[in-house]
Amino acid sequence: MTHIYNFSAGPAVLPKEVLAQAAAEMLDWHGSGMSVMEMSHRGPEFISIYQAAERDLRELLAVPDNYKILFMQGGGLSQNALIPLNLLGHKPAGATIDFIHTGSWSDKSIKEARKYANVNVAASSTTEVPPQAGWQLTPGAAYLHMCTNETIGGVEYQPDFDDPRLKDVTLVADMSSHILSRRIDVSKYGVIFAGAQKNIGPAGVTIVIIREDLLGKALPVCPSAFDFKLVADNDSMYNTPPTYGIYIAGLVFQWLKRQGGVAEMERRAQAKAELLYTALDASDFYTTRVAPHNRSRMNVPFYLKDESRNEAFLAGAKARGLLQLKGHKSVGGMRASIYNAMPIEGVQALVDYLNEFAAQAAQ
Repeated sequence: MTHIYNFSAGPAVLPKEVLAQAAAEMLDWHGSGMSVMEMSHRGPEFISIYQAAERDLRELLAVPDNYKILFMQGGGLSQNALIPLNLLGHKPAGATIDFIHTGSWSDKSIKEARKYANVNVAASSTTEVPPQAGWQLTPGAAYLHMCTNETIGGVEYQPDFDDPRLKDVTLVADMSSHILSRRIDVSKYGVIFAGAQKNIGPAGVTIVIIREDLLGKALPVCPSAFDFKLVADNDSMYNTPPTYGIYIAGLVFQWLKRQGGVAEMERRAQAKAELLYTALDASDFYTTRVAPHNRSRMNVPFYLKDESRNEAFLAGAKARGLLQLKGHKSVGGMRASIYNAMPIEGVQALVDYLNEFAAQAAQ
């Protein structure tokens, strides 16, 4: 059988070790006689799974003690809606939220926020992050929202925390597509959130890391099950959490620790991205649209200059076991998502195919 490399943007590839362990434990978790899917979320078996997952994630990201980690249902869209619902309750009517707009997910978050507050787009570009000195920030804004890795467009960045204007600003970051792939200083952010289905686990789980002083500020219309304070006060058990997804996430966290943690994942991400972008840059057959200094290490959109060859490219890739390379419908082209679980051998196989396809087309 052809070796399969899955470049899907999400739900995405998971470590084979994790899948094998989950398969071995499917019918009987640690001698309990139950599958994790069958366990009560309040029983001692699942509580031990949840506590280990929370503890390991806190260790991997060096999450400070004054931050809560929440495991919730949903995905990026749901969290984009829940952020303003949870952060505006203590703000006056007509408050303003600042946004750094860098692509499709920024668009989605702005759309949700406009239901509850004024929106100021402090900077906007879909091919790079505008220089921070030129960001038009609102004095006294409720918070500053950014998507630090755009899954669809492939823009990635971290803000410059030396900017004195950020000193007293509550930063909210959607890190769905690159969380656990690079070191971050959690203490610089008020809220970090991420859908699990990129670098953590299966779809259906979202993770929220929130500074404790930001809890208890929900709008009155916020449903109780999605009130961050209620979720935090009940250790993510206010309602039934996505138990099996949390279990898989916990296995991924253990796998990450065995690999060497986030520092090692960052080293691998740099190596994989450099390998792929070097191949794309070396050929006139392909083009990329993101400025080199903001290229994502996780999501690599690229285009064939002759787009009439797109279907042939995808068919050839599939025949070689290189799957899910079609770009998002909103932007077209191709996209290779090279998350933590994608081995460098998969990226090398893609590079070999890129070179082969371009050479054949030139004949």
